[in-house]
Formats: sequence, C-alpha cells, structure tokens
Amino acid sequence: MSNKQFDVVVIGGGPGGYIAAIRAAQLGFNTACIDDWKNGKGGPAPGGTCTNVGCIPSKALLQSSEHFEHAGHHFADHGISLSNLSMDVAKMLGRKDTVVKQNNDGILYLFKKNKVTFFHGRGSFVKAGGAGYEIKVSGANEEAIEARHVIVATGSNARALPGAPFDEENVLSNDGALRIPEVPKKLGVIGSGVIGLEMGSVWRRLGADVTVLEALPAFLGAVDEQIAKEAQKVFTKQGLKIQLGVKISEVKNGKKGVSVSYTDAKGEAQTLDVDKLIVSIGRVPNTTGLNPDAVGLKLDERGAIVVDDECRTNLPNVWAVGDVVRGPMLAHKAEEEGVAVAERIAGQHGHVNFNTIPWVIYTSPEIAWVGQTEQQLKAAGRAYKAGTFPFMANGRARALGDTTGMVKFLADAKTDEILGVHIIGPYASELIAESVVAMEFKASAEDIARICHAHPSLSEATKEAALAVDKRTLNF
Repeated sequence: MSNKQFDVVVIGGGPGGYIAAIRAAQLGFNTACIDDWKNGKGGPAPGGTCTNVGCIPSKALLQSSEHFEHAGHHFADHGISLSNLSMDVAKMLGRKDTVVKQNNDGILYLFKKNKVTFFHGRGSFVKAGGAGYEIKVSGANEEAIEARHVIVATGSNARALPGAPFDEENVLSNDGALRIPEVPKKLGVIGSGVIGLEMGSVWRRLGADVTVLEALPAFLGAVDEQIAKEAQKVFTKQGLKIQLGVKISEVKNGKKGVSVSYTDAKGEAQTLDVDKLIVSIGRVPNTTGLNPDAVGLKLDERGAIVVDDECRTNLPNVWAVGDVVRGPMLAHKAEEEGVAVAERIAGQHGHVNFNTIPWVIYTSPEIAWVGQTEQQLKAAGRAYKAGTFPFMANGRARALGDTTGMVKFLADAKTDEILGVHIIGPYASELIAESVVAMEFKASAEDIARICHAHPSLSEATKEAALAVDKRTLNF
C-alpha cells in the first residue's frame, strides 16, 4: 500500500510550523503538519514551546501576578479598599492551563478550517527518493508519509547548566517555572534574560524573595544601554536582587532546596540557598529524533539546521524556520519565516526583514525595541540623533498610575531615517508596533512627529520622542 502523499509536510507545530502549514494550505498545497506535544490527557497540544510552556502561559501568570500586586499596593490610590488579600496559586495555574488549552484548540480548529492534515506524533526523516522525502510519524499509530517539500520547524529546548540537570522540581527550566505549586520563600534565577526576568517577576510579585545571578558584567546587554540602566534601577527598587558578573562554580540539588556556590564580581566566594532555582541561560536548537543523517541534512556546530537567507537547507525542497535555525529565537520571527517559506514554495517572493523584528520583555514595566541600539550605532561609527520622552510627562500614563520609563528614538543625523526605537514603560509591547511600521516604510523621525496621535494616549510619548530628536518636545 502506498504512503500518503503531500505537497508540503511541516515537522513541528509551534508558531513557525503551524503558521507555515496554514499559509501553504491557503496557497493551494496539499499540506500536513506533524507535532508531538501532548496535553495532560495525552491528546494533541499543538503550538510548541510558545503555546505550551513559553509565551502564552507566562503571559497568563504575569497578568495574574500583576493583578495581585495592583490589588495589594495600588488599588488604595484609586479609593478601592481590600482586606485579607490572598492568592490561590492552584487557581492561578488552572487559569493558565485553560488559556493554553484555548490556544491548542484554536490551532486544531485552524488546521481543520484550512484543510491541513494533522498528525499527532514525532516526525523524522526516513529517506529521500522519487519525488521527495519519506517521513515517519511515530505516535500512537506509526505511519509513513511522503512529501515533495518539507519544512522543519522543530523549535528549541532550554539549555541546562552543566552539572545541574533539570528535574523540574527544584532545578527548573521555563517549563517547571510555570507550574511551581506554591510561592517559594526564596527563589534563585540564573540568567537575566527574558525568561528569567519574566518568571522572576511573577514569583516576586506573589511574595518570593528573588535573587538573579547573571554571568555578564552588564544587565540586559542586548538592550539599549540607557533603557537597560533604567530597567535595572526599576527592578531593583521593586525588590529583585540582581547580581552581575558572577561565576557559578557548583549547584547542589537537595531534598530541602538548592544551594548555588558562585564567585561574585569582586572575586569573592558566595553561596545562595533557595527553595527553587530557575535556570535561564538560553536555548538550544531541537533536532532530537529528526534523524537528519538519513537524508544528509546539514547541521552547524550548535546543532542548528544550516540555512541560507531564504531558509533553504542544503537539500532540495527542504526548508527550516524558527528556533532551529540562525537568528533570534522569537515566536514572531518563526511565524514570518514560515509564511515566507510557504510563499517561496509557491513561487512568490516571501520576505523577512530581520532589521525590523521587534523584541519584547513582558516585565512591569515592559521593555520593547526595534532596530539598532545607541551602542551599536556608536560601534558602527554612524552619525545619529537621539530623542527621549519620559512617561512621567504623559497624561494617560499619569491617569493609569504608571509613569515609569521612557520612549527613545534614534535617527540618522543627515537623513533623519529612524534607525531604532526603544521603550520601557506601560504597554511597550503594543506601542512598539507603530515604530516597526514606520521603519518598514523607511520613515523619518519627522514623519512620526507630524502624525496626529490621540489625546490622551500613551502613543503620544512616541510622537514626543520623535519631536525630541529635533529638540522640540511640546510637553516636557
């Protein structure tokens, strides 16, 4: 009996994979998507790390913990009195799981709507031959399918600290950090990246004593330096204990918690004893079980699939997108690559502009940016102008009761083209979209300064920062 044949088979159902499958189906291809994530009952849970143990559940917990902090510390400013405030962690986690399931079910619905055939299992290469590739699906029922085109979108896994494997009970990856059953008295976080700061913020708001240990000498080194310094000041004021320039020497995982031995920035030996330890030191490409050797698929020294600028691998009609290839490990980057690859298969000109991919850290205040930082422009020797505007001078921010942070514009000194926009403050994740659009259209700071923004709105801070490039702010 011949195998089921498809025009396009996508291995992996995360943001890059499921979006690629849907777009391929929209373009008229007979498309299948293979994904092996399971829910608590063993059923399919497409959406990858982002939906199951990343972007979506972390935002659910961030929202719950922020409500709790507002109720405990800020409601009184609005004339709202509360007594006996408490947090039901189990209910909070249950809500988070409900949000995840809604997203899982939504993806399955989208597959059905777009006529994408879904296989619940692990996809792996068997061989190349004939018109394409044979793919094995290992799941409840093992079967083989054939594809003319294959898109690999298998994502990434959390990087473990050497000598301290994840047990998801005491030493936690992002997965375990999202399901701590009760608020720990003392929480350690190794790594001050996105996951570490977001999860540290969640449990700090709920009452944990949180210490962040970072190996690098600078806080948030990828962020614009002015914004990063503001963030460090704010997070420290909130209660996060941030230590930079540390060197971890040993992690002991015991029955009563975790002990971290390290050398601080002064070279002095220190010990941190915590109930739980979140390790957030980056992620590694996931090709486990893919069997790339069966077809000669080339990987680099990091284990990532080697691709060109258009996400083509070294094999004809085999593509790869998202965390498993070069570039930033961002869900929206994976989505854009997935769409672009589907369109390239159709003979169209799919496009991804890496210079305008926005970055967001969903702490409070949020941090978001697009384009180049001031230190990058200085290193490149590019002449630029900078303009900033603080939220403390924004009427809507005052009404919200959240005036922390600023908007910062960087523009070319001669042409005024926007080179980068950096925001720390309320709803930065939403505000950054305007700047992404502006940069895609090669807008100048003057263009944004001349656009009418609603009053009162947080977006006025964007307009004012653009005005500040020419030193003519109106409200500061």
